[in-house]
Amino acid sequence: MMGGSRALHYVLKVTDRPQTALFFRDVLGMKVLRHEEFEEGCKATCNGPYDGKWSKTMIGFGSEDSHFVVELTYNYGVGEYRLGNDFLGLTLKSSQAILNAKQRNWPLSEVSPGLFQTEAPGGYKFFLEDQTQPNTDPVQKVTVAVSNLQKSTAYWSDLLGLRVYQEDKAKKRILLGYADNQCKLELQDIGGSVDHAAAFGRIAFACPKDELATIEETMKRENQKILTPLVSLDTPGKATVQVVILADPDGHEICFVGDEAFRELSQTDPHADKLLNDAMSADKSNEWFAKHQRQKPSA
Repeated sequence: MMGGSRALHYVLKVTDRPQTALFFRDVLGMKVLRHEEFEEGCKATCNGPYDGKWSKTMIGFGSEDSHFVVELTYNYGVGEYRLGNDFLGLTLKSSQAILNAKQRNWPLSEVSPGLFQTEAPGGYKFFLEDQTQPNTDPVQKVTVAVSNLQKSTAYWSDLLGLRVYQEDKAKKRILLGYADNQCKLELQDIGGSVDHAAAFGRIAFACPKDELATIEETMKRENQKILTPLVSLDTPGKATVQVVILADPDGHEICFVGDEAFRELSQTDPHADKLLNDAMSADKSNEWFAKHQRQKPSA
């Protein structure tokens, strides 16, 4: 099961697009791959449980065909998201990102020799390893919290087919993935309940389209939670992709998309950087709230 699957991206909700863009572009050194604006919420809740205007920005070190990227979702009417303890960080190897952070006086702390911690706007943690591996994706792993490592490992490995790469029983964490050259998923047992709060994220994987129905049937048979049954998502002028969205034992959202259509949909847009800049320039929501002496509501 799950042959040919690959890790795609992790979704972060953001409220300050200019500062967020500065962090990802100028500190981490990522490139804007695609940017899209939407007038109403996604039927697969890609932007969370919101119905209003929102945007999606895909950003990474290279095409999603060969790199793990970040999806930044921005809901125009939301000024703050409360962080939970579900997302523990994204780790990447990049001596350049460490240098960029120091040059820009971006807050950076060394947690161990050669490993630095920093934060994206909104409080999302990033770990930077002082290494560079040419011609490889700098993004190494996404770490999420779990309440029962054995139960979660069985879900991700036995039901979704991820291979166990490393296990540290003393620190109660395990590293999983679909292939050696892909970004890995690290599960960290926090010894208590997982709180997703309002800023909850989502991890996405691609698999052959024909396997989506099998995934859905497996989850039904095993009495696991399905957040969005198999559905087709239309993007005007682009490929229609099929997705199924699951929740693991701790409620982490997992999106599986049909790989064939997604490869067409996810092609890098050479105008993406300008589209994001134009959208940020046109966004007058902060000025409107300031003029009316109001704050944007929290999620």
